[in-house]
Amino acid sequence: MKQDFSKDIIGSLVKGTIDRPIGSAHSDYPDLIYPINYGYVEGILAADGEEQDVYVLGCNTPLQTFEGKVVAIYHRMNDNEDKWIVSLEDRDYSDEEILAAIAFQERYFEGMLIR
Repeated sequence: MKQDFSKDIIGSLVKGTIDRPIGSAHSDYPDLIYPINYGYVEGILAADGEEQDVYVLGCNTPLQTFEGKVVAIYHRMNDNEDKWIVSLEDRDYSDEEILAAIAFQERYFEGMLIR
């Protein structure tokens, strides 16, 4: 059973690396183009044994690194990893805005947004 750390994570400041900037293609699915920056938090391992994945909101140009606040978590129910939603400018996004921004990839999974 997965332990719920969401209350400790949401509101945390994190920084990391963008490995799939806006406009880049998914390494396994070249037709999947990233409309937002996607990367990982350095030093925090996720359930899949890799560093924690994040969707980064608040910048419409490709980034190499990021620093921001976790505003939500997308919990995948049919996968073993969650995705953190990071806001660069301390802006709060509505559930609808977040779900629309991540739908390009999350439409392939069952999940729920945790706030």
